Amino acid sequence: MTRAVLSLGSNLGDREQHLREALRVLGGAVERVSGVYETPPWGDADQPAYLNAVVLVSDPAATPRDWLERARAAETKASRVRDPERRFGPRTLDVDVIAVWEADGRPVLSADPELTLPHPRAHLRAFVLGPWHDVEPAADLPGHGPVAALLDDPRLADDVAALTPRPDIALESVA
Repeated sequence: MTRAVLSLGSNLGDREQHLREALRVLGGAVERVSGVYETPPWGDADQPAYLNAVVLVSDPAATPRDWLERARAAETKASRVRDPERRFGPRTLDVDVIAVWEADGRPVLSADPELTLPHPRAHLRAFVLGPWHDVEPAADLPGHGPVAALLDDPRLADDVAALTPRPDIALESVA
C-alpha cells in the first residue's frame, strides 16, 4: 500500500469543475480533501488566478508510478495541453505528486526526472503547503521538515499572505 499527497490546480475554463473531475478520476483512493484556495499564478504572472487544493490518497495496490499515471489521467480528462514555451503557464488542470509513503510509513525517494519524490519545489509553494497543512497539520515533507514550519519560511511570506480561502467551494471525495 502507498499513501500520497497530490496537489490540484486549475486556472483555465471551469476551474471548480476541473478540480471536481480530478476527484472523480481518483475515486475511492481519496481519503481527505483540503479546502480550496484562490492563488496568484506562480512562476509566470501573465495568466489568471488559480484554484488550488490538496488531496490525501491511499491504495493498497498503488505504486508511486501509479499515482503519476492517475494524475496524468485526471489532466487528460480535463483536456490539459502542455506548452513547452510556458513551463509554468496556464492550464485546465495540474495534478502534481508531492510525496508518497510506503505502507510502513517510509517516504519514497526518487530522483527520476519524470517522478522526483518528494516534489522538488513543494517546499517553496505556499499553494501546496497551505492546503496540505489544513488537512494534515502534523504533516512532514520528506527531506524538508514539518509543513507548518515550512509555511513560516520568510521566502514564502508573500505567497502565504496571498492564499485566499474559498469557503464557497467545497470539494468532497466522490467515493
